[in-house]
Amino acid sequence: MIRPAALVLTAGGALAAMALAAATRIALHQNPRPGQEAGEVPTQTSSDQIQPRYSKSAYDITPLSKERIAQLAAALDPETYRITQKAGTEPPGCGTLLDNKKEGMYVCVVCGLPLFSSEHKFDSGTGWPSFHSPFDPDHVAEVEDRSYGMVRTEIECARCTAHLGHVFDDGPKPTGRRHCLNSASLKFFEKGETLPPESRPVETETAYFAGGCFWGIEHYFQQGPGVIDAVSGYMQGHVEQPTYKDVCGDETGHAETVKVVFDPKRISYRRLLEAFFVMHDPTQLNRQGPDVGDQYRSGIYFTSDKQAEEARAFIRQQQETSRFRGRKIVTELERAETFWPAEEYHQDYVVKTGRPCHIADPWKK
Repeated sequence: MIRPAALVLTAGGALAAMALAAATRIALHQNPRPGQEAGEVPTQTSSDQIQPRYSKSAYDITPLSKERIAQLAAALDPETYRITQKAGTEPPGCGTLLDNKKEGMYVCVVCGLPLFSSEHKFDSGTGWPSFHSPFDPDHVAEVEDRSYGMVRTEIECARCTAHLGHVFDDGPKPTGRRHCLNSASLKFFEKGETLPPESRPVETETAYFAGGCFWGIEHYFQQGPGVIDAVSGYMQGHVEQPTYKDVCGDETGHAETVKVVFDPKRISYRRLLEAFFVMHDPTQLNRQGPDVGDQYRSGIYFTSDKQAEEARAFIRQQQETSRFRGRKIVTELERAETFWPAEEYHQDYVVKTGRPCHIADPWKK
């Protein structure tokens, strides 16, 4: 497969690319499966209906239901309710967190999601707690506010939509922004203090899969319900910090591999194995379709004995299904060694370029 060395796209181009990719997905290298027998890879499970959302820092930011938000808001005092639920504003200079100099984390007073860190706090002189950056951009949503005859940008908690304050373009470096907060919208936890469960990141697990060109494997794993992140890279070789050019030279022993970070409470390792076997043909040795070479081999690289046992049993079970009867599964099963992330232009390649991914979508009915 011919691959460019770098990519430059506009935001509009990226959106068009995503639309193109969605419209041109086709399934190759997969045998038709008109029926499904015991032990065969399913096309979809009922758990796939859930569409959780995660931030890059591994927090569950799935939007709460209106019923859950109402339940949480009912426990607030009247002033906090007015500010967080009715987009109110506290008087300047009156907030309890305005002069707080302690190190720690500021979380949403309603749902507990971490929003801002003390390391980003500064004295803006406005009378409200101010931060030049959020703890994680995914945790704070921006909404146009046209109240009071002016246009401003309101900021809300991304998980429960609690009103936090506003953001302005008059802050200090490195962002030049000022997130102006109501103290009543926040709850502070000092550094070293135990955070409640709702303020902690997800306890994740990591899995590694090699199945030919990593572009498509990464693309579809990222869409898995319960998958937090998927990264393209190189694995199981004998050269440190390999480049794509090195790996293509067939001298490093690396396989194009995708690192999958997932929430085991939302999606099981078994479900990832099922998706992997839909996305590629595990009977092709040192190749996948037109891509030939040991870097395109099929592999499952386990991070625990439990993963090893589950993967071994899954392969054995799949070998007995009608899909693979008479065709030997050649997927290698090894303990995970060092994972080397691929160059930046390989990451999110399908979305960046809009190039169709010629593998089956494992989450589609």
